[in-house]
This record gives sequence, C-alpha cells and structure tokens, in this order.
Amino acid sequence: MQIPGSVTQVTDSVAGRFEGLPLVVPGLTVETQAKVILSCVLVISLVFGRRLILNVVDRQVENPTTRYRWAKASSYTATLLGVLIIAQVWFSAIRSLGTFLGLLSAGLAIALKDLVADLAGWVFIIWRRPFDLGDRIQIGIHAGDVVDTRIFAFTIMEIANRVGAEQSTGRMIHIPNSRVFSEPLANYTAAFPFLWSELPVLVTFESDWRKAKGILQAIGDDEAMETSREAERSLREKSSRFLLHYRKLTPVVYTSVQDSGVLLTLRYLTRPRARRGSAEAIWEKILDAFHEVPTVDFAYPTQRVYLNPVEGKEGARADLPPMAPPRT
Repeated sequence: MQIPGSVTQVTDSVAGRFEGLPLVVPGLTVETQAKVILSCVLVISLVFGRRLILNVVDRQVENPTTRYRWAKASSYTATLLGVLIIAQVWFSAIRSLGTFLGLLSAGLAIALKDLVADLAGWVFIIWRRPFDLGDRIQIGIHAGDVVDTRIFAFTIMEIANRVGAEQSTGRMIHIPNSRVFSEPLANYTAAFPFLWSELPVLVTFESDWRKAKGILQAIGDDEAMETSREAERSLREKSSRFLLHYRKLTPVVYTSVQDSGVLLTLRYLTRPRARRGSAEAIWEKILDAFHEVPTVDFAYPTQRVYLNPVEGKEGARADLPPMAPPRT
C-alpha cells in the first residue's frame, strides 16, 4: 500500500515558494523550514478537525459513554494520521506503508518490548472485549470498576482492599494492558450480572434452629426473590453465548454445625454493586425477627463446663464411680 506521493509534492511546492527569500531561521535550509511549516500546519489541522468533530458530537449525543468513545476514537485516528503523514514529510525515502510499519515494529520490538505487549493487549481488549467501560472486574489482586481504556493501560476505580463489602476506596489503579495475557481476569457484570452472596448466622445449640432457619428463608425470599427472577431472565438471554447452568436461583438456607453453635447460611443472588446494601437490609430484618422469638438466640465463642451425667442424654450418660467415704 503506497502512501500518496502528494505529501512530498506539497513539501517541494512549499520549499519552492521560499526559494530566493531570506531564511526565517538562519542555519536551516529552505527545504527543512518548509517541512517544519508543513508539519505545524498538519498538526493544527488535525487538532482543529478533531475538535470540530467532538463539538458536533457533544451537541448531538446525550449519552456520556458514546461521547467518551467518540473522543477516544478521534484521538487514536488523529494520532495515527499525524504520525503517518509527518513521517512521509520528513522521511521521503519511505514510500510505502508496509516499509514504514515494518521498520517501526522492528524498532519497537527491540527497544520497547513492554510497550509492544501493552499495545497487543489493547488490540485484544478492543477486539475480544473481555471487559468494557463501567464493568466491574478483578485482574490479579486488583478489583474495581473500569473507568478508562488507553493504548498502553486501562484504569479501574478500586474496590475492597482497604474497605469492606467490595465498596470503592476512592483510588484509581492504572494497569498495563499486557496484564490481560498474564493474569486471570474476572468480570463481575458482563455475562451474568449477578453474584451469589452468603450470609452466615450462628445460633446456640439450645435455640430452636428449625424456627431460625424458617425465619431466614422467609427473609431471603422477601429480599432476593425479585433479583432471582431477573437472574432467570438474564440466564435465558445469555445461554446462546455462554454455557451457564444453574439448577436453583432462589434463596436457600444451609445448615451446618460449628464449635459454638448451629450455623445457618443464607445464600442468595444480588447485583455486584448492591452487596452491602442487601446484606444490611437482611441483617436488620434478622435482628428484629430474632428479638421477637424467645427460643432463638445468637451464639458466639464461649467456654462452658458440660456435666454429662446431669446434662447428657439419659442413654448416653456416663456412670460415675462411687465416691470413697471421707476418712475420720
């Protein structure tokens, strides 16, 4: 593919107009000064053209995400055109795009290995779209909401780490694009925009744990049933793209035993950004409900003395040896 030779012709034409005139910058040839002027005109034209396009987009488009994409696309396009055209102005020996890109890629591969990997990662992100703007992701040890994507890095608004329940920390983390090739990437919202959340509730052994389990199930159904219906609809929509298989999407309570009591775990679906709010609403209902039930009490780590002959089941009590009479 040949870069149009008109760029060189324009350069020669500009140099011809300066022929015979006093040099603007002593020490530079007329041809060099013509190239400088032409390069400045090209840069100004590209900047002005990009701003004109963005002004039209700002007036016509209300969606901030669409405007952001236009700004990014126009920036990349203007930069690429500027590099190609200015390279043709200053390096007239480079007549073909293939030659120019071959020399450029060879130099970058040797001197800028990491940047080349980041550029390849950017192409992968644009092509395969493992995440998009606004998605909540985790890559390696970092998790957050994607707020910006660039040629060499993308930016996330960090969650968790210094705060609980996966809420924002307020810090922005810039991650090289090449990390998409070397680190596992989890997307919270792309395919199935719901998360399973578990809320453990520990009650004492003496409590009516079946009553407590029924209370938790009723609260879970009341708080998360609508989310479960939305998840079922989303699952049907995404089944043509991903092999997603869930037999049960409604809230469920599991029973297990811990050292300090009976553990009842409420498992329910929630949206990634609503985890803390949903857990708060459920906990408040649990506290109110248990307060009204005298046979259910929360358990916590304690120590107690257990007398098997007195407290144990009748058939499982140990017989104590007869005590010797005291000596007189």
